[in-house]
Amino acid sequence: MAEAAAEKGYVRTAVADVIERAGVSRETFYEHFSDKEECFLAAYDTGVEALLDAMGDAAGMSRAGPEKRLDRVLSAYFAGLAAEPAFARAFLIEVYAVGPRALERRAELQQLFVATMAEIFGLESASHGSSERFACEALVAAISSLVTSRVGAGRLDELDELRAPLVGLAHRMLPASSTRRARRARA
Repeated sequence: MAEAAAEKGYVRTAVADVIERAGVSRETFYEHFSDKEECFLAAYDTGVEALLDAMGDAAGMSRAGPEKRLDRVLSAYFAGLAAEPAFARAFLIEVYAVGPRALERRAELQQLFVATMAEIFGLESASHGSSERFACEALVAAISSLVTSRVGAGRLDELDELRAPLVGLAHRMLPASSTRRARRARA
């Protein structure tokens, strides 16, 4: 599904395109999925799970400071996208053509990334609407926008170049007290 959607666009992708690439029969497809949207959502969830696992492993690898942990999480995220360009395009571009269920999943994922940023910077207890929580949301929005524009332009080889500027942005956006708090929490 990711390959077909990346090549043809979700709207122009037919079930026939998916089954041809998968090497399965139409009957087999419909044993697993009720329609193209359900198949896309399953592919999306599978890819997201793999990315989240890699990012979680990177975040928990050490007791490094928040900026180093963020750098590792971004490295894992960018490497995962670059390794699977079809999934990256489906995940970041074609998802908007799928419909409300896909957009809801994307919004949930964005909030999960916000929570990850809050955890990295020791801001888990920051309330919704607080300036610290807003800074995490803004950081995730910046990451999403920069990554999506590069994926949409087919420039996945440039993703890793975003790491240092994004870590620097996080350093400037998030209060210094959050960095100290995160270090104390891990100590």
